[in-house]
Amino acid sequence: MTTLVLARHGRTAWHSPNRYAGRSDIPLDEHGRRQAEALASWARSQEFTGLACSTLHRAQATIAPTASLLTMTPVVDARLRELDFGIAEGKTLPEVREIDPVAVDRFVADPVAHHFPGGEDPRDAVARTLTALAELAEGQEKLLVVAHNTLLRLVTCAVLGVPLSEYRRRLPELDPAATVTFRLTGDQYALLAYNVPLAAG
Repeated sequence: MTTLVLARHGRTAWHSPNRYAGRSDIPLDEHGRRQAEALASWARSQEFTGLACSTLHRAQATIAPTASLLTMTPVVDARLRELDFGIAEGKTLPEVREIDPVAVDRFVADPVAHHFPGGEDPRDAVARTLTALAELAEGQEKLLVVAHNTLLRLVTCAVLGVPLSEYRRRLPELDPAATVTFRLTGDQYALLAYNVPLAAG
């Protein structure tokens, strides 16, 4: 059995206008760096046996203070990266609508069957992430994983049996540096907590 704590990375400059960051490798802003420090302070008492994060800078920077404090080296795994949002990368939803209103309407109706043109299929993202989590959790009692907003909401839906197409409606929020906690027994996930704000702000 593994306690699996999945944390969204800290805030970036694209959070407030709600731009699709996706694979864009943007850094944490000042507040995001404070959130990373607060996450580390919380992690001090959590008895983590392992750490992991995606390859994107904002995830690595979020876990770095925890790794330093716990003197642990995180596994950096490309399978934990955010989805590629194709034509929406770096844009807000209204900005994408100006470019391709039909694509946005289709996305809003079903963001899985009609993901943004040029982007990754969310079903593929879930498959790669669940494979990664199973491997990373092997032999761990308590694992902290820093990853990304859309990816973590999709994975939460997948393991709870919620249709992936409902992720924007059923799980509309996952705040920067907030966590989702599961108990993983074999291949069975049990949800313990969602969108817990463990870091500052």
